[in-house]
Amino acid sequence: MRLFLFILLILVSSCAREPILEMPSRDGMPDQESWGVTIVLTSEGLIRAKVRSGHLEKYNEKKFVLLDSSVMVDFFNEKEQHTSVLTSKTAEVDQASNDMKAMGNVIAVSDSGITLYSETLTWNSKDEKLHTKDNIMITTLEKDTLYGVGFESDSDMKNWKILSPSGVTGRELE
Repeated sequence: MRLFLFILLILVSSCAREPILEMPSRDGMPDQESWGVTIVLTSEGLIRAKVRSGHLEKYNEKKFVLLDSSVMVDFFNEKEQHTSVLTSKTAEVDQASNDMKAMGNVIAVSDSGITLYSETLTWNSKDEKLHTKDNIMITTLEKDTLYGVGFESDSDMKNWKILSPSGVTGRELE
C-alpha cells in the first residue's frame, strides 16, 4: 500500500502544470519585411515609377507600405521615358491607390533641371501629380531660387506652381 501511495504521489506531482508563456502581441508589427527592395508602379501596363528603398515594412490590414531607409523614386512618362527623380528619408505607399507620400529631406529633380526641396511631397498615382502644403524651395537652371508654401506639379515637373510664392532671381530687370 505504501508503494502504491508513493507511486501515486510521484505521478500527481509530475503532472503539475507549468505556466504557459504568452507569445508577444503582433499588434503594430508588419506582416512582411524586406531589405534592398524595388517596387515598380504601373498604369495600364506601362511603368510610371520605380521605387527603391533599403527597408520595407508591409501592413496587410492597413493596405500600407512603409519605406524607411534611403528612398529613391524614378518617374517615367507615358512613353516610359525617365522624367524626374525623388529622394527622401522615408515614404508611405497606400496599396489601394498606389499614392505615395515622401517625408524627410525630400528632393525632387526633373530631367529639365528644376530642383524642389521640401519636407514632404505626395504623389497622386491616378492624376500623376505631385503636391505639398509645406514650405518649399525651387532652384532653376537660370539660377533662380523660389520659395513658397504649397506646391503642385505634374510628375515630370514641367508644369508646376507655387501656391504662395516668394523668391530671389539672379536676372537683371529689363
